[in-house]
Amino acid sequence: MNHQELKILLDEAVEKCNRKNFIKSDPISVPHRFSKKEDIEIAGFFAAIFAWGNRTTIINKANELMQLMDDAPHDFLLHHQQKDLKRMEHFVHRTFSATDLLFCIQTLKRLYHQYSTLENVFIKNQSTRNFEMELALRNFYLEFFDEEFVPQRTRKHIATPDRNSASKRLCMYLRWMVRDDKKVDFGIWKKIKPADLICPLDVHVGNVARQLKLLNRSQNDWQSALQLTNELRKLDANDPVKYDFALFSWGVLSKKTPVN
Repeated sequence: MNHQELKILLDEAVEKCNRKNFIKSDPISVPHRFSKKEDIEIAGFFAAIFAWGNRTTIINKANELMQLMDDAPHDFLLHHQQKDLKRMEHFVHRTFSATDLLFCIQTLKRLYHQYSTLENVFIKNQSTRNFEMELALRNFYLEFFDEEFVPQRTRKHIATPDRNSASKRLCMYLRWMVRDDKKVDFGIWKKIKPADLICPLDVHVGNVARQLKLLNRSQNDWQSALQLTNELRKLDANDPVKYDFALFSWGVLSKKTPVN
């Protein structure tokens, strides 16, 4: 398959999947319940952080958390009282425990007071002209855990390229916030360009990418995420991560691959 044939194939797959009916069965459905920018950011953050395992469970647990936050997550973060946190004490999603949740609530409250929007945390000390996603993810990790006391167990829920992690969940979250497709992704962050995004890489996407010769590394790590994204930029330099829809759909939804 040559370059043009691959582009046609993937563009067709994006067109089929990047539609509003994709939303209801995807974790992005959780932030789509909201209209306020900050609520979308917070609901999206937790939905993305929870995004491993069964998709129905991910959606249900993220919605459960939104209900615990009175379906007004930004207002809850800024104005909750200590007694309001009691309702969080039994929350758990896989390895994400109440300890992790309470730390995230404390940290997000600080970040919103300090930065107003989570976008500003990612772009800290960077210009839009010379933006580097690797630095953005590294900065977010360091800022998120800039607390006097950090539960060691919580660190595993926020990835960083410093550990050579593909940072799949944060890359997916950034796709949601940055891409403006008027269908699925929100495009509420304007200081990061879609061209700067890195494709969310997991086992499913990696397997399909290798079969399509878009990835030749065996690991699903940060270097592989960069390699895959660089190949996708050859297909669309301005919006390479739109192809996440195509790779994901073959890897997860249909259980099929486009080539033998």
